Amino acid sequence: MKKDFLQIEVTKNYPEFQLEARFTVAEGEFFSLVGPSGCGKTTLLRLISGLARPDTGRIILDGRDLTTVPVAERNIGFVFQDYALFPHLTVEGNIEYGLKIRRLPVDRRRERTREMLALFEIGGLADRRVQDLSGGERQRVALARALAPEPFLLLLDEPFAALDYGLRRRLRRELKELQSKLGFTAIFVTHQQEEALSLSGRLAVMEAGRILQVGSAMEVYSHPSHPFVATFLGDANLIPCTAQRTPEGFTVYPQGGKRCLHLPVQEGPAGPHLLMVRPEDVLFTRQDPVYTGEVVTIEYLGYGFAVEVKVGADLVLKMLTGKEMDHVLGEQVGLAFRPQSVKLIPRPE
Repeated sequence: MKKDFLQIEVTKNYPEFQLEARFTVAEGEFFSLVGPSGCGKTTLLRLISGLARPDTGRIILDGRDLTTVPVAERNIGFVFQDYALFPHLTVEGNIEYGLKIRRLPVDRRRERTREMLALFEIGGLADRRVQDLSGGERQRVALARALAPEPFLLLLDEPFAALDYGLRRRLRRELKELQSKLGFTAIFVTHQQEEALSLSGRLAVMEAGRILQVGSAMEVYSHPSHPFVATFLGDANLIPCTAQRTPEGFTVYPQGGKRCLHLPVQEGPAGPHLLMVRPEDVLFTRQDPVYTGEVVTIEYLGYGFAVEVKVGADLVLKMLTGKEMDHVLGEQVGLAFRPQSVKLIPRPE
C-alpha cells in the first residue's frame, strides 16, 4: 500500500458556493477530479499549486505543509487548459524555462531539455515557434515543460479540451503510458466521463464545491453513492422504489412496476430509495417483465442502439442494445433488468 503523498483538507468561500474538499492522493497515483463546469475543480488545482489560498485547512505534500508556501517553492508542475506557452520563446526555450527559474547549471539545463524533446518525440520542433505548432504538438510541449523540472506533483487542467476526439483519445493513451513509465504523481481535471474512467486509478466526483464520492473508476461507476454521481459518471435510470429487508437481502418495489425485485444484501436501511439501472443492463423480455411500455425513440449508434421506452406517465427507461434491433417505434414491449447490476441509492433529502 503506497503512502498518502498528498493530503487535502480545505475550504474556500465564493459568492456562488463554498468549496469543501477532503481527500488524499497516493505516491505515483493518477488521480482525477471530475464534475461539471463551475463545480470547483480548477479552484482546487489553484489551491494545491499556490495560485490561490484556502480560507481554512491545510495542504500537505510529501509531509510538508504547503498551505502558505509561495508558488515558486512548491515544485509543482501545472499544465493549463490553454497550455499557457510563451509565444516569444521557441519550443526548446519553453521547455528550458522552468529549469532556468530553478537556476540549474547551463549544461544540466540543456541535457534535461534534450531528454524532454526525445521523450515527447518533438526533437524536430526544437527551434519552432509555438504559434506554428498544431494542437497536439502544443500539448506535448506543455507536458514536457511541466515535467522538465521533475516536479513532486503534476496538475493537469483539462489539457485535451481543445483537441478533436481522435487526437484526444491518442494523447490520453500516451499520457497514461508516460505516467506509468515515469511514475510521477498527477491530478487530472476533466468534465468528460470517458477521460475520467479511462485514465484514472482513482477519481473524485464533484458538484457545487463538494466532493460526493471518491474511489476507483470501476467502483464509482458500478456503486455510485449519490444520484448525481450515477447520472454524471455514465448514464443511468433512477427509479423511485421502496425496499424491505429480508434474510437474503432486499425486496424492492419499483414505482409503477409489475413485480418486485429480490436483491442480495447491500448496505443501507430499508425504506424509500432510488433503484439505479444502467442502460446496458435493461433487457427486452416477453416473460415476467418488471415494466411494460411503448418504444418512443430508437437511435442508431454504430455499435448498437439507444432506445427509450415510456413505461408510465412520468417514467421513461433508457436502454443500450447490441447491433441487432427487432423492435420498432410505437411497439409495446416488456422490460427486465440484469439482477446483479441493479443498485440501491439513498434518496436525497
